[in-house]
Amino acid sequence: MMPSDQLVIQQTKNWIEQVVIGFKLCPFASQPFQNDSIEYVVNIDDSIEHHLQHLADYFSRLDESHAIETSLLIYPDAYQEFDDYLDFLYLANQLLEDLDYPGSYQIASFHPNYRFEDSDEDDAGNFSNRSPYPMLHLIRESSLEKAISSYPDIEQVPVNNIKKLREIGFEALLEKLKRFTV
Repeated sequence: MMPSDQLVIQQTKNWIEQVVIGFKLCPFASQPFQNDSIEYVVNIDDSIEHHLQHLADYFSRLDESHAIETSLLIYPDAYQEFDDYLDFLYLANQLLEDLDYPGSYQIASFHPNYRFEDSDEDDAGNFSNRSPYPMLHLIRESSLEKAISSYPDIEQVPVNNIKKLREIGFEALLEKLKRFTV
């Protein structure tokens, strides 16, 4: 039995607070989290077609509501296999292009089994994109550009994250991630 939407959202918030913000993986996550300007959407539809239609509708929602700074579309019972998620992510990015949203929105990707190309499965650096559930993070380009412009040496963030996560270690990170879905 899948957890309720409220539980999925709370687990996601706990992950953001304790991992993303706690480990300082994203220098821009704290403000929208503390300002409660992240919209969490749990999607329990069972088909990729429904998910893509929902994504298209959601882009329109973002166009209409500038109060939503950033959004997490969470798929707790879909895309359990990372390759299936990558197929969905490819189609989601294609939809972004087809609807002429590049420059307006960006999609960041998170999955419980995220693995960077050419990395080992047990590389702790993969945890920079590992989350309790498969999800898409929709970000307003204008907000991202503004944040990046005031952050020195943005190129070092991924390098520093990988170094920090490797110091923590794969097993410790795996145990921590598991705690968010128990």
